Amino acid sequence: MFQADALESEYLPSGPGLHRDATANCVFKGGRMVRDLPKILKAERTTISPWLEVIAREVRFSREAAAETYYAIAQPDYVAVLAVTPDSRILLVRQYRPAIERFSLELPAGMVDRGEDPQATAARELLEETGYPTISIERIGLSATCSSRISNATHSFFVRTGDRAAGFVEESGVQVIPVLQSELRPLVLSGEFGELTHLGVLAQASARGLLAF
Repeated sequence: MFQADALESEYLPSGPGLHRDATANCVFKGGRMVRDLPKILKAERTTISPWLEVIAREVRFSREAAAETYYAIAQPDYVAVLAVTPDSRILLVRQYRPAIERFSLELPAGMVDRGEDPQATAARELLEETGYPTISIERIGLSATCSSRISNATHSFFVRTGDRAAGFVEESGVQVIPVLQSELRPLVLSGEFGELTHLGVLAQASARGLLAF
């Protein structure tokens, strides 16, 4: 269990040069408005598995407000890989997801191992899931996975691959599906490619000029 230190002192103080506006939840310091930030008073973690914890956070949003409890899932950071093969195909993987009780078409992805660099995770997961080695890699973005419910981040990367490893055998239950870029939009519009985090990766890649989507 984590206990925040000096709980009340973490709030912006009153004193010489400070004027508090309770209705705006801010103070004025040197003529400049400084907004009070919410404070985490306590966080308790319940371990469910090596890959998942539930966190209960007691949060106070202002000095006058009562604390409220918010629950979130804690997991290791994720990586998601937008990989393009030498013949200009984008690598997707299809697998069954028990959480949604159906098959899902997604980008190659996985969890970052403890102490592992996310870029190394991306190259490792891509090779393990698809058999394609990384020739070049660049970061697309770093984003909150689900800011309301999941306490981790998603690292996304753009990869140009080499040829698929000879004799590669796909993981049980994982089907690798290379698609042309022109085939990707219909998959998105139909909902077949519908993992929202991975849709965000496509949007970030498009904004960076890596994908004409």
